[in-house]
Amino acid sequence: MSKPVKNLMQKTYEAKFADLQGAILIDVRGVKSNLNNALRARLAKSKVKVTVVKNNLAKRAVAGTGLEKLGDMLDGPSAVVYGGESVVAIARELIEIAKVTENLAFKGALMDGEIFTADQLEELSKYPTRPEAQAQVVQIFLTPGKKLAGAILGPGRKIASLIKAIEEKAKEKEGATEAAPEATPAAA
Repeated sequence: MSKPVKNLMQKTYEAKFADLQGAILIDVRGVKSNLNNALRARLAKSKVKVTVVKNNLAKRAVAGTGLEKLGDMLDGPSAVVYGGESVVAIARELIEIAKVTENLAFKGALMDGEIFTADQLEELSKYPTRPEAQAQVVQIFLTPGKKLAGAILGPGRKIASLIKAIEEKAKEKEGATEAAPEATPAAA
């Protein structure tokens, strides 16, 4: 391959991977073309892209970017899977796809500067996605307030129910005393 073509490919990789902070490396060697197309189509629904790369050019392209650590895993046929909601969501999707796709191999992943080996990809898929983590944090902050509100309102509710019970008894007594004088004159 000529030098101008290599430079063009490297610039293309640089443009694609410049803003990424995470991605997954897979090996699609041996995956039948129909299954490969189905894999890409399924991932595309989640706005996930798959780019088969030339290792040396990709290593140079990711140098100095958020994917620099992923460059160490670029060995043999490699495809970079990136985009979508998060690396965790991609990992979940790829694990589901791998169950029905022969020869799909995981090489590793990078998320927020942390490297995950192929063996740790299952563990990565169990991490919460950003929205799930945000919901957990909100829940953690709201739980003590909810308990505090319950503790503050609990005694007040008890007092209110006691006052209501006393009020109802008073109405019953009042109704009974009014009914008793009416019965007495009618009997006379």
